[in-house]
Order: sequence, then structure tokens, then C-alpha cells
Amino acid sequence: MLLKNDSDFSVKDYFQTVDGVEFAGTHIILDVWGAKKLTDSGFMEAVFNNCICSSDATLLHMHVHCFESSGGISGVAVLAESHISVHTWPERDYAAFDIFMCGKSRPEESVKVIIDAFCPSHHSLTTMRRGIVETGAVNDCSIWQYAHNR
Repeated sequence: MLLKNDSDFSVKDYFQTVDGVEFAGTHIILDVWGAKKLTDSGFMEAVFNNCICSSDATLLHMHVHCFESSGGISGVAVLAESHISVHTWPERDYAAFDIFMCGKSRPEESVKVIIDAFCPSHHSLTTMRRGIVETGAVNDCSIWQYAHNR
């Protein structure tokens, strides 16, 4: 489907349809506990790059900030398909990741990369479809929750 913007140029619609449900994209909230390397900003950038590559996403800008007081990290990768973000609490061996992607990208691949990179003792994730297009039918909110202990 093509849309017209204000300048009358054709732009691609990145909404997707899965199992008859049309939506903007997939949003994954990933919590990792007992994780390693939560203070290494260079490692975090490498993990973000691996996530982007494995998910077939397109990097627009990345910023990773390391806090001097705790060594924790806040970071974001702004993607053409949306974003990946993180905040770490190394004193708790915990990190919170947010992965939101649209189009033909595969955000679930980022989860695999993060789990392999940080080797958490356990993790939980919530997956939801964002921007579900109402069709007049009863609309399932399409949220899945999952917890895993290693």
C-alpha cells in the first residue's frame, strides 16, 4: 500500500498483517536478571549492532551513556524501523530492554542476541502488537508474556 504525504510523494506503508491482523509493529519488553557485562558500554554497542543486523533493521543513530556513579548504562539505537533501548542496574545484575520494530524486521532475533550476549540466569519478556487496526471485529490485544529461568 502506498500513502501520500504532504509533499505528494509516495511513501511506503510499514504496517504489517499477520494471521489477518493488521498492526504497526511488534514491541518486545525484555527483562534480564543475573546478567553479565552490564557496565561495558562498548560491549553494549556491539550487542545493539548484532541485534540490528540479526533483525534486518536499519540503524539511524546510536547513543550509549555510562553513569559514573553506578556504572549503569542507558542506551538507545534509533532505527528506521523504530528503536532498541536499554537501562542497566549492575548492582542488581538486571537490565531492561525495549525492542520495537515495524515492517519486515524481525525483533524476536534481537531477543536471542541479547540472551546469548548477557547470559542471564533468568529472563522474562512481554510481546505485543502495537497499532492494531480495528476491523469492526472484537480485537484481541495480542499480548504474550513469557518467563524463563536458565
